Amino acid sequence: MASSISTAVPAPQQAAVSTQDELTQKIPTQPLQVAKRLEKFKTTIFTQMSSLAIKHGAINLGQGFPNFDGPDFVKEAAIQAIRDGKNQYARGYGVPDLNSAVAERFKKDTGLVVDPEKEVTVTSGCTEAIAATMLGLINPGDEVILFAPFYDSYEATLSMAGAKIKCITLRPPDFSIPIDELKSVVSKNTRAILMNTPHNPTGKMFTQEELNAIASLCIENDLLVFSDEVYDKLAFEMDHISIASLPGMYERTVTMNSLGKTFSLTGWKIGWAIAPPHLTWGVRQAHSFLTFATSTPMQFAAATALRAPDSYYEELRRDYVAKKNILVEGLNSVGFTVFPSSGTYFVVVDHTPFGLENDVAFCEYLIKEVGVVAIPTSVFYLNPEEGKNLVRFTFCKDEETLKSAVERMKQKLSKK
Repeated sequence: MASSISTAVPAPQQAAVSTQDELTQKIPTQPLQVAKRLEKFKTTIFTQMSSLAIKHGAINLGQGFPNFDGPDFVKEAAIQAIRDGKNQYARGYGVPDLNSAVAERFKKDTGLVVDPEKEVTVTSGCTEAIAATMLGLINPGDEVILFAPFYDSYEATLSMAGAKIKCITLRPPDFSIPIDELKSVVSKNTRAILMNTPHNPTGKMFTQEELNAIASLCIENDLLVFSDEVYDKLAFEMDHISIASLPGMYERTVTMNSLGKTFSLTGWKIGWAIAPPHLTWGVRQAHSFLTFATSTPMQFAAATALRAPDSYYEELRRDYVAKKNILVEGLNSVGFTVFPSSGTYFVVVDHTPFGLENDVAFCEYLIKEVGVVAIPTSVFYLNPEEGKNLVRFTFCKDEETLKSAVERMKQKLSKK
């Protein structure tokens, strides 16, 4: 019996392969399919530039992920959680220990006391917190105000929610908020302002005066605020202020944050949204049908991370200030116009001294001819023309990598 089976198997396999080849030859190439609300969005610029970096052996100062690992005490906590059998679905809105740790950290940072059971929702990274907030609280036709340049997922997620986007452009050198212009775009259809401080890609931090102006506008017009604060611990030249902590703002604010930037664990995708119960309801409804739950052992480890002593955050800032200084001094010496960065691990520069027609052309040249990756900022604007003179570098790399990148640019870049 075994012999007859073994001799019978090869023939059908060969025939199947032959038939598949014939079918493949007959099937015409199909156009890529995508819903109309996502037609304008292509492969993200981060994917494109990282692929080019690999192809050309370039040093990647483009995408914002560290090339060094997170702290051992957090990784050990994840390993222990796995060994302890914490490997099945977590409670949808977060394991209780992490919800409590988020609430504790928020109180320490802002003075606000929140209910970890009713006002904290754990998500798969801040990107999912953003998506759950938009999809859970925005209706088709609602207007949402963005500040350009902006993190690229904002526009895509709002498009999926059916929102109408109104945009206020922050301009160099200081990227300050044009308050009068902001006031002028608010209408009866405006539902929310989506903001990010410290700000990606510019490194700007919203000032107390700017936050007060936004808060007054929101209270006067009964607007919500969605505040992305993933870089809150990377504030170098002023203290970070959560807009939720301003008088009258907590009840109208969703504060979104994550583990990845602060603990150099971007691949873990642990995020959260903090909001009063009436807004948390919408966030959780959307979250339930996006991911339902987030990695269980990583949540336990995240709780350990958030209870790190203040000395961890102080050392983090010191390390990043040193990295920032290497990059900023290097970029200045190469000949870029470097704009101030008060927070995040990004620096924006004007590339026009080098004679390329726009930011995309410059970044492609930089990768192929110089061997360094930056991100063209035009992808962060509704009107790409507004960003064509600017590119973004990141300094979340070890010091030797930063020095090597600067050296390559010194050797191979020259002003036109």
